[in-house]
Amino acid sequence: MRAQGRRGRLLTAAAALALLMTGCSGGPARDDGTVRLRFQSLAWQKESVDANKELVREWNAAHPDIQVEYVQGSWDSVHDQLLTSFEGGEAPDVIHDASDDLADFAYGGYLADLTELLPERLKSDIPEQSWETTTFGDGVYGVPFLQEPRVLIANTKILRASGVRVPTAAKPWSWAEFRQVTKDLTERMGDGKYAVAWPLKEPVSVTLNLGLSAGGRLFHRGDDGKVTVDFQGGDAVVPRTIHDQVNVDRSASRSTLGMGGSDSLPGFFGGKYAMVPLGFSYRQQIAQQAPEGFEWTVLPAPAGPGGPVQGVSPQTLSISEDSAHKREAMRFVDFMLRPPNMVRLAKGDWMLPTGTQALKDPALHTPEHGWATGAALARSLRSAPAQSVRGYPEWKDKVATPAYQEYYSGAIDEKELKERLTRDGNLVLARYQR
Repeated sequence: MRAQGRRGRLLTAAAALALLMTGCSGGPARDDGTVRLRFQSLAWQKESVDANKELVREWNAAHPDIQVEYVQGSWDSVHDQLLTSFEGGEAPDVIHDASDDLADFAYGGYLADLTELLPERLKSDIPEQSWETTTFGDGVYGVPFLQEPRVLIANTKILRASGVRVPTAAKPWSWAEFRQVTKDLTERMGDGKYAVAWPLKEPVSVTLNLGLSAGGRLFHRGDDGKVTVDFQGGDAVVPRTIHDQVNVDRSASRSTLGMGGSDSLPGFFGGKYAMVPLGFSYRQQIAQQAPEGFEWTVLPAPAGPGGPVQGVSPQTLSISEDSAHKREAMRFVDFMLRPPNMVRLAKGDWMLPTGTQALKDPALHTPEHGWATGAALARSLRSAPAQSVRGYPEWKDKVATPAYQEYYSGAIDEKELKERLTRDGNLVLARYQR
């Protein structure tokens, strides 16, 4: 099955590359002197696609000498598709991706170092903690522009009737309080209902990013520069909470562990679950799909002693190292990420902008649909723990994902989880650091 999956991904990548090669005309300036750039976007929600395409049209109207072609990519196949296009010399000039997908491309020499290309406005507008997500070694290989905290989407009526303390961004639940709240809620909701549904089809990033609030890091860089996995006390808080909610308290649904976020929504709408931890952008699906009269609210994720800190992997714009027009490409990136434009992109994706000026926009601080809660969390977002770890994708797929899935289901205990993450994980990482 694993070999078939790899072949399928390669075929998808090859097909995507063929479309790029046949449908795109980017590259060096033509005889008329016009510079032509290709911008591959991964926007997929209609509002987001519309915002991106409209910005491209506005740029082209104002810059007849630098024309940008919009190319539609897909999150499902972007890594393999980009790798194939890089190796084939057909990469887009401007590349939309996520920061946790950049490390291998940056170290492999496929992405341009933006350090000397970045305009001062852009450098100063985006906070240092966001730039850390796209810094690898001594270079900067992407501009982080949209970010997405994890939040709790809650059924307002169930929460109100329970009488529990409602958390705020200034005073979130602790992880211990969250566990107790879910126990109490489940008892009041009755048989067949649960306080929380954890959709953990992809458990690794959720666990590691939320774990930052409890002091978890998991990856540690030694004096020799090499990264190892070391499962310490802070790394156990989040997985132990989820494990005990499912297997001890029975306050979390076991059936949702293998689900994606969207799969859990029908049960949430039906009152089977009081809360679902989801990425901030899921609010759009909820707003569009919730049945008439359904009341929901956005709560901050539980936090540790350090407050509501959590890891994120922002969406990014990068420039191909092979682009013949890097400076023109950066001018386009700078245009796309001007504060008003960044707000348009954030609203289109229902996410938060990284730019400090964009984040001040009143439209992102309204109580409606939880925008204000998300905006209040923005200053607490940090680089995801695995951001710059070479070999992380293999560690995640071959070691961490099955280990966390088995632990959350109750098939293995915490000791076995720790051994597999560290013992097997360090064997994987060592191969990338020889």
